[in-house]
Amino acid sequence: MDQKVEKKHRISTLGQIGLTQFAPYLMNRIMGRYNATLREDFRRQHRTIPQVRTLAVLSVTDGVTVGDLSVYTVIEQSTLSRTLDALEEHGLVRRETAETDSRVRKVFLTDEGRAEFMRAWPAMHDAFENMFDGIDDAEYAAFIGTLTKMLKNIRKHEI
Repeated sequence: MDQKVEKKHRISTLGQIGLTQFAPYLMNRIMGRYNATLREDFRRQHRTIPQVRTLAVLSVTDGVTVGDLSVYTVIEQSTLSRTLDALEEHGLVRRETAETDSRVRKVFLTDEGRAEFMRAWPAMHDAFENMFDGIDDAEYAAFIGTLTKMLKNIRKHEI
């Protein structure tokens, strides 16, 4: 019997595992703290976490469909739609109809949007650096490898 099948037959309670050994709990705490740290900086820029997350993704992967952007940003489409409305109103993104399918909209970062993201990036980078303080390159590489495998195990989209 392989390890994966064996694991499925052993059911532990959360109490047996413990919060500090339950990875989803730790991941939520870490991202909650990361977002809380950034929220104040972004508020001073009159931006929200979803807005900056959208700008961040577009700074790397520009011209994506709204559906793919929802996956990349981990923002529900209804929230993303309102986020895009606000960003477009401020001239930070533009939505265009896809050349191949008029039902599909692609989202692009404007020059103003790229500049706005660059104002947010130092706070994001500082929070990232603080999160990984005392973690060496090998530990970081192993961590990224583990996260990548986890994402592959649970993802519903190819991206």
